[in-house]
Amino acid sequence: MVTSGTGMQLDDTHLQVRDMARGFANDAIRPIAEALDAEERFPADLYARMGELGLFGIAVPERMGGPGLDTLAYALVMEELSRGSASVADQCGLVELIATLLVRHGTDAQRDRWLPGVMAGRIRVAYCITEAEAGTDVSAIRTEAVRDGDGWVLDGSKIWIHNAPVADLGFVLARTDRAAGRRGMSIFAVDLHAPGVERGPKERKMGQRASPVGALAFTGVRLPADALLGPEGRGFHMMMSVLDKGRVGIAALAVGIGQAGLEAAVDHAGQRRQFDRTIGEFQGVQWMLADMAVDVEAARLLTHAAAARIDRGEDATRACSMAKRFASDMAVARSADAVQVFGGSGCIRGFEVERLYRDAKVTQIYEGTNQIQRVIIARDLLKNGAAA
Repeated sequence: MVTSGTGMQLDDTHLQVRDMARGFANDAIRPIAEALDAEERFPADLYARMGELGLFGIAVPERMGGPGLDTLAYALVMEELSRGSASVADQCGLVELIATLLVRHGTDAQRDRWLPGVMAGRIRVAYCITEAEAGTDVSAIRTEAVRDGDGWVLDGSKIWIHNAPVADLGFVLARTDRAAGRRGMSIFAVDLHAPGVERGPKERKMGQRASPVGALAFTGVRLPADALLGPEGRGFHMMMSVLDKGRVGIAALAVGIGQAGLEAAVDHAGQRRQFDRTIGEFQGVQWMLADMAVDVEAARLLTHAAAARIDRGEDATRACSMAKRFASDMAVARSADAVQVFGGSGCIRGFEVERLYRDAKVTQIYEGTNQIQRVIIARDLLKNGAAA
């Protein structure tokens, strides 16, 4: 057992999985990260290799065929992968959400059918929630599944769905009772190659460009009875049940962006010369580097602490929202500082810090905007008090 830089206790397993993810990021991801971004190319080979290495479904129990690790291990993997490319880390986070849904709410038959392929990287997945009028307000979704005999018929559309252009299997939140509000939503596993499923064009994104996003339309898509995940009408609650872990994942991804920016800035400041000295010898640059290091470490500490709360079975919602809010704001601000250290070259495509700056922005938006995180934190404070 060793103590990390954040004071968290990392055992040998944590260190091994962190080092494996770090080595994979350094050897396999970083050399092609800029090309993936420039070409907006889904990392199919890396996706398959992550499945082979066991980097998908980190916390799936061993009895279900997974590594059986904890949320802290998942956070470590997300950070290290994101140091290589946030787009690649995003794929790990997406699989973790789907795997967690199946572990917590799937039947044995559903887990046996989908989990092995999802964790091995053979089945590409999408989490299909957002609609044109239902972003932060998930309760406004209009996609509907209607009973038809023993099965269901699905109609509606989704937008901004990660992996929509490449996914094989989508987990779709749909209304099954119009009058029941949040209690009238259910989640369905949908074959995205089935008749009636149509994919929209891939969106041209500002950042995380190798993690494709697009629209999905469902027109009379017939679903068997066992496509329903969990009890009918519990879809909203099931979706909410995985958000704490999802926010830890995004926080860790943001920490990885911040760490990559810090490393690049320190290296550049030690090499770039102006006025017969390295720019790192100027106090103004030194202060920027120091502030970057402090904020990256603080975000890491918040993220690890939130993960540990989940692993101890405690109420972790406030901690996870705090970690996601702080880490994503940090990633945007400190990747901007990294660009500043690089000067004009930091604004040129092909320089890592330019990509990091673009990749950081969406971390303030997805998995719940940072404005919503502040609402969650404040409501918890007013309900439960300020004690940690």
